[in-house]
Amino acid sequence: MRVCHRLRRRSGGGNVYETTFLTLFDTVTTIRGRAESQAAFTEAAQGVHDTLLHYHQLFDIYNDYAGCNNLKTVNDQAGVAPVEVDGDIIRLLLECREFYDATGGKVNVAMGGVLALWHDARTAGLDDPANARLPDRAALENAAAHMDFDAVIIDEDASTVFISDPETRLDVGAVAKGWSAQRAAENAPEGLLISVGGNVCATGPKTEAGDPWVIGIQAPDGGDYLHTVCVTGGSVVTSGDYQRTYLVDGESYHHIIDPETLMPSRYWRSVTVVCADSGIADALSTALFPDAAGRGADALTRYNAEAIMGRRRRRGVFQPWLSGAAADV
Repeated sequence: MRVCHRLRRRSGGGNVYETTFLTLFDTVTTIRGRAESQAAFTEAAQGVHDTLLHYHQLFDIYNDYAGCNNLKTVNDQAGVAPVEVDGDIIRLLLECREFYDATGGKVNVAMGGVLALWHDARTAGLDDPANARLPDRAALENAAAHMDFDAVIIDEDASTVFISDPETRLDVGAVAKGWSAQRAAENAPEGLLISVGGNVCATGPKTEAGDPWVIGIQAPDGGDYLHTVCVTGGSVVTSGDYQRTYLVDGESYHHIIDPETLMPSRYWRSVTVVCADSGIADALSTALFPDAAGRGADALTRYNAEAIMGRRRRRGVFQPWLSGAAADV
């Protein structure tokens, strides 16, 4: 773990501190906020780190941890036997089932087999760019035949998860960072801004006077911010086609895969969701990304969320679309 601290003065007296962690959820985690002292902030930030580390290990599908039945354990036992798991895995998967239903299958954590093929192709392409390739289409279609969420059997009473199809795999990357950030924020002191990759949670105003945090939404091609959002609580979550990419024959392929086409979505370039709960925002940003038909509006309404989305238009002009109250932010 690498931790960097920076101290800044804010108007009206008091201090704002910042800490960065580099070992959680394969991304950069930054915690910023006001505190009585460096020691008090360090203690609060370490608490957030420890909470996130707990979820990082539970939801990891690549690594084993001593004394921990995580999602890798569940995947390894697909078609073999139920696995007794921590209650947090049960809670996450139950919410994932709700997201699956609410988004018409756009958020499907049972499509891990498809995502694994893209992950392996992207990793190989980054390691050897000259020989970068797309996943084999036949392999993608075969994996897609095994992404039925009904194969994921959750027994709340026994606290077990069983994947009845031996070829189905879980991958909760669409919701894990946001869900975990939300849990960490709920247990953190007031006045922190927690950023786990593109998942930002505010645990209260920036200052004791109630001033908001100003969150900049990155433009896909760099330069000025696409938009800014002012928040005193809740979350701002962004998904973009400029993250986790690799090149094949000069064309960029990102990591957000449309469960219908099994390919990276090409309609939106950036989707930001603003709502009270970071887990919900994470799920909705994933669901809206391949949503060219605008069917995601019902999900936004259901969860009292707003969206800021942008796509490339003619002559290379990038223009955002803002839903409801977000247009006034």
